[in-house]
Amino acid sequence: MDFARQLISWYSENKRDFPWRYTNDPYKIWISEIILQQTRTGQGHDYYLRFIRLFPDLHSLSKATEEQVLKLWQGLGYYSRARNLLAASKEIVSKHNGRFPSTYHELLQLKGIGPYTAAAVASIAFGEPVPVIDGNVLRVISRWFAIREPVDKTEGKKMIKQFLEDIFDKNNPAEFNQAIMDFGAIVCKPKNPACFFCVFNQNCQSLNLKIVNQIPVKSKISSQRKRYFNYLVILFEKNQQKMILLQKRKPGDIWSGLYDFPLIESFGELNAEQLTSTTQWKNYFDGLDPVIAETSPIYNHQLTHQLLLVRFYLIKLNQAFSTSFSFQEIILPDIPKYPVPRLIEKYLKEHNYLKHFS
Repeated sequence: MDFARQLISWYSENKRDFPWRYTNDPYKIWISEIILQQTRTGQGHDYYLRFIRLFPDLHSLSKATEEQVLKLWQGLGYYSRARNLLAASKEIVSKHNGRFPSTYHELLQLKGIGPYTAAAVASIAFGEPVPVIDGNVLRVISRWFAIREPVDKTEGKKMIKQFLEDIFDKNNPAEFNQAIMDFGAIVCKPKNPACFFCVFNQNCQSLNLKIVNQIPVKSKISSQRKRYFNYLVILFEKNQQKMILLQKRKPGDIWSGLYDFPLIESFGELNAEQLTSTTQWKNYFDGLDPVIAETSPIYNHQLTHQLLLVRFYLIKLNQAFSTSFSFQEIILPDIPKYPVPRLIEKYLKEHNYLKHFS
């Protein structure tokens, strides 16, 4: 039995049960693939259901606002995915008359769709014989053939693609692609792969050479930059309303379109005395009498190439906040209406601000 037939046979008995597996609607497959980028399937499952419930088709998504989409995406991270979904939906409606592009090369032209997503949608929704290459596929192929070239280098990528094309089932592209991704997630895992139960263990070259845990080889060493954020959670009353200040992140920012608190970024960790001595603090509170009511512990928030070390300062004012800064005065109970980064969401869930107005 060749690799493809054996793989698909394994898949027929072991495939994972996901709602997007029961449709060939390119829109729904596209949404699932974008959500599952950089997201565990367990977490992505619920986001997918909520997304499809609110935006069941391409036209409903294309009419959404960025703020609506970002709020629905809140907690998933990598928010450019959400912004690109919205942009691509509008592009399909305006340039393709609402017809979802049906070929790999057409799909590649859409914002936010790369080779992997284009191949997944083209093969699963339209039956185009194009293989997908994600982290799972890369790992299965490199281990099966004991590829020692770094898979993040050009030569390694070429070898993966060539070996994959040699075993790819062009007659069943959708099944093959989904099968090999599931196999990588269930059996050929990054750590502690289930080699004993693997249907390919007789012919896996890495297993025979006893180098499974050394494959795939990667050459890149990711560098991590530390950044220090001091968030000012400013509470005050105005017209007998309990208020808080938020700011909307600017275009081009990693959190573009999301809301967070007024921010003072520093070169290192600050205590309250050092914070109140900064020029930004003095500019923010010129003529006011702020009181630091609470100081949070440090929150560590990991981004792709950055580690944010974040402290929140809860600040009470006895008068309305009025400056030339582009902060938005929000009625305190309305905060849940605004899309915020996961870090801010976590902090908000841990605090009851109403107690500070007693």
